[in-house]
Amino acid sequence: MKKTLLVVVGMVLALGLIAAAYAALKSKIELKAGDEIYACNCGEACNCDTMSRNAGKCTCGKEMIKAQVTRVEEGKASLSAAGWEKERTFKTAGQYACACGPACKCDTISQNQGKCTCGTDMQKVN
Repeated sequence: MKKTLLVVVGMVLALGLIAAAYAALKSKIELKAGDEIYACNCGEACNCDTMSRNAGKCTCGKEMIKAQVTRVEEGKASLSAAGWEKERTFKTAGQYACACGPACKCDTISQNQGKCTCGTDMQKVN
């Protein structure tokens, strides 16, 4: 009985560590120049920096715009989109990330709490 309990507790801890490692991994979005991405379209004053591979609403609740990555530097990406007068810079590591799991490919990240483009609540990352 003790042995079974120890095995169960060990498995729960292992799964928790795996989940934590996965969440930390997904807090960053990998981009390269030329990629298309959906980004917050609230304006330069907005600091949510929401980006996703899927169309949808940013954490501010407004529709995101399809943008093109023009340049990638350490921790940030420059984007251009129709209707923007100039490029905008977004952080490539979010304080919040999609919590849909490994099967989801939206890669939504944001600096604000909210829903990802899949409709799932975003999770705070380390």
